[in-house]
Amino acid sequence: MKTRPAAAADAAAIARIYNEGIADRVATFETEPRSPSTSSAGSRPDLPLVVAEDDGQVVAWAIAHPYSPRAAYAGVGDFSIYVARARRGKGLGRSTVKALVDECERRGYRKLVSRIFPENEASLALCRSLGFREVGVYRRHGKLHGEWRDCVIVELLLGDAAR
Repeated sequence: MKTRPAAAADAAAIARIYNEGIADRVATFETEPRSPSTSSAGSRPDLPLVVAEDDGQVVAWAIAHPYSPRAAYAGVGDFSIYVARARRGKGLGRSTVKALVDECERRGYRKLVSRIFPENEASLALCRSLGFREVGVYRRHGKLHGEWRDCVIVELLLGDAAR
């Protein structure tokens, strides 16, 4: 298994893996499937986007979007990680998020944040293992299929902010 920056050719795999996350209802508020043309692969070089591949096949990906357009939040990335359903629980998430952290530090980011459904124990454990701090819980942060969902807020300081 190796990690690398995503390329345009990865768009179909990224969309497929994301759509599995939508179907599983444990990782995103998104409900509309993505197509290769609506994934960020190759079309947004300004965004840190990494993939993990095994035997030449993309099996996981992670991305950091700007947290806010406000200047005060420059260097804060809102990150997501998705692992192919058949490959979960094998350490791919950890390697992929670690590669994203390294890429974000290389680009001068100072913090990564995310929101995770409380029942998504695998993602919470992953973040804890990489040193993310659980900041709190957004109660009733959004509705998914008509039901209110809470989100655990996590953060990881990077670079100079971490020292």
